[in-house]
Amino acid sequence: MTNNYTVVLIIPTGIGASIGGYAGDGLPVARAIAQICDRLITHPNVLNGAQLYWNLPNALYVEGYGLDKFAAGCWGLKPVHQNRVGLILDAGIEPDLRLRHLQAADATRATLGLNLTDYVLTDAPLNVELRSAPSGASWGTIGNPDSLLRAAEVLIKQGKANAIAVVARFPDDGSSDALQAYRHGQGVDPLAGAEAVISHLIVRTFQIPCAHAPALSPLPLDPDLSPRSAAEELGYTFLPCVLVGLSRAPQFLTSSPISPSPEDIWARDIDAIVVPASACGGSALLSLSQLPVQIIAVAENQTTMEVYPEALGMKAIRVKSYLEALGVLVTHRAGISMDSLRPSLSSLRCLL
Repeated sequence: MTNNYTVVLIIPTGIGASIGGYAGDGLPVARAIAQICDRLITHPNVLNGAQLYWNLPNALYVEGYGLDKFAAGCWGLKPVHQNRVGLILDAGIEPDLRLRHLQAADATRATLGLNLTDYVLTDAPLNVELRSAPSGASWGTIGNPDSLLRAAEVLIKQGKANAIAVVARFPDDGSSDALQAYRHGQGVDPLAGAEAVISHLIVRTFQIPCAHAPALSPLPLDPDLSPRSAAEELGYTFLPCVLVGLSRAPQFLTSSPISPSPEDIWARDIDAIVVPASACGGSALLSLSQLPVQIIAVAENQTTMEVYPEALGMKAIRVKSYLEALGVLVTHRAGISMDSLRPSLSSLRCLL
């Protein structure tokens, strides 16, 4: 048994979350929660902020498919001091834009001391296409998934990489209504769903950490840009935060080791999970809801989904904001009944 208080923070990608659905704007929530728990488990959508990032020593950066497998009890998480990160570049990226990403990768080596392998160029363009569902959620497809997997295999076998960063060329559609709404803080990230497909494929196939940064042409200046989208306007690449996250992302334990380390984390070690109240249908939450885990559902973080905990029979504490969620976490960690913090406290009643 461990006494480490462990919290999972989930803000699903591509569903227009009003907090955490843009360019790393879920990071302040993660920073706050990290101050009141021993271990915070969250995913790249929360921690990635293009060229902005924040070092959270007690946060574990876990890709979405890996998080689902972890929550289901199939995989464990093994914290590490350092990963050897391999970089895949889509053959569809133009030479100048490719060079920008290589220079960003070199900058993280020289300035941040990250351990990167040599890179691999895919043997065919990945041909990413973007789609949106009737609900408004974004998704996408990869035209050449085998090319992506071959590149990852080279990095793992020849480069000895144990984490993979992918940069795929995404379609430029600067005038689309969806992108304009996103830049103004009012819509769904049109890239997020396709990004998830890319990282899911590698994690499912190779069982190592992976995250993705899209390659895009710079957009024209917009004086009405939302602060929540502004991190993606800082330069030519979103790669730095991905490399930083992967540099210490936990490795996956795909089976229970004979001699487990006390630092290993399994689903049974989770104390609480924090999610948007309208997005409770995800695989990780459905799995963790079967365990004695405190579910905290935040109403203020609205999404395009309408899947509430009560409709799924989940016992959750509904709170208005992340500020209130922080108070619930502190109370839960301290083992204090929330009723005792309210002005009215009813007397005990006889059950028989």
